[in-house]
Amino acid sequence: MILFDSTIYTARRNALMKAMGKGVLVFPGATEQPFNYKGNTYPFRQDSSFLYYFGHPQPGLTGIIDVDNGKAILVGDDAAIEDIVWIGPQLTMAERIHHIGADEHMPSADLAAWLKGKEVHYLPQHHADRIFYLAELLGKSTDEVKAGHSMNLVRAVIAQRSHKGSEEIEQMEHALHITHAIHSQINKSITPGKLEAHIRGVAEGVAFANQGRLAYQAICTVNGHTLHNNHYHRTLKHGDMLLCDIGAETMMSYAGDITRSYPVSPKFSTQQAEIYDLVLKAEMECIEAVKPGVRYLDIHLQAARIITDGLKDLGLMQGDTEEAVQAGAHALFFPHGLGHMIGLDVHDMEGLGEDNVGYDAETTRSKQFGTAYLRLAKKLEPGFVLTVEPGIYFIPELIDLWQKEGKFSDFICYNKLDPYRHFTGIRIEDNVLVTEKGQQILGPEIEKLRSEVER
Repeated sequence: MILFDSTIYTARRNALMKAMGKGVLVFPGATEQPFNYKGNTYPFRQDSSFLYYFGHPQPGLTGIIDVDNGKAILVGDDAAIEDIVWIGPQLTMAERIHHIGADEHMPSADLAAWLKGKEVHYLPQHHADRIFYLAELLGKSTDEVKAGHSMNLVRAVIAQRSHKGSEEIEQMEHALHITHAIHSQINKSITPGKLEAHIRGVAEGVAFANQGRLAYQAICTVNGHTLHNNHYHRTLKHGDMLLCDIGAETMMSYAGDITRSYPVSPKFSTQQAEIYDLVLKAEMECIEAVKPGVRYLDIHLQAARIITDGLKDLGLMQGDTEEAVQAGAHALFFPHGLGHMIGLDVHDMEGLGEDNVGYDAETTRSKQFGTAYLRLAKKLEPGFVLTVEPGIYFIPELIDLWQKEGKFSDFICYNKLDPYRHFTGIRIEDNVLVTEKGQQILGPEIEKLRSEVER
């Protein structure tokens, strides 16, 4: 078990107490979920907000921040001998509170009675068993629990967790060192005739060998135009592009999120090279644009303009670039947002509401196709960590639909797109820390220049 120093958890809880002012804050930890019967479970992953304030990655715990009395309480039970027989000796509850600087511990059976009559705040819950757990604790229906989460607590937690401490940056750097090892091995493993599953398996093995795991369901596909492609049955062939969106998670559950696009043949074709270099140009220039006070929406639109200009140079788009982007014509080729927050979650805190994390009163979500998928749009602040991940995709079904509808025909050269119908897609992604004066790409350099990616 690895934890931060207890003073870090104490400081985090004290800051949240100050932000909330009153009430009792309840953080249900995750429980083990059966795969098909009780003893055969999915890999356990602790709730991220519980981890942030209470640290322990074990199932069956609940954290309480009693703002009214200035106390932190860890709720749970010491392991029974039957548990120890199967899973080995466990920390006692007294030892657990010592490691995280909590004030006291409470048996699970006592919590419901203790909460009666108190002003209780909790975050949105997404696991059904945690909804039922809160319903039983609070004497409410599941519908009441689902509707009754505290927006004051949501806002306070997002404001705090958005700014990464030095200890968190160190963990994210570690996640990216593992991710670097994954992508280095992937590039060495790509050959025609292998299955996508083989490459995906390499990633899983490298992560596990480095005492980590994958932070999310890996995207490892020769069909890179399908944005969330989690199937691995296709065979790699000469001329294919292999898009690998794969990041590691550390033992403390901090995530990396890196995308690289590799030619299956040792070298890029001319067509692949032109699109790859355009995506890389957009990525590098948008990274340079990251700094405090800049809306990420504006950097997303900068990426759209760069992509539009480049596609005009290739004869695939035409007309005024600014008008094309304002109309949304670029989204035929760039139909997703430029990036999202990252930290303890690969899409950091989005379980608390994507709009709550990425938007604010000054920046509201666009309804335009493509830009509507932007997960982070508000002004950037020092301590934010985010992804920068532009891409260019040729989606035959979308091309056919828009062409049939005559959509954006003033900007899109549909008669030039036939040679690209089987191109699929290219995306390049890095993780970037917003600093006081600008930005820093986290982790070791993961090769992305075309000359570095070619084998």
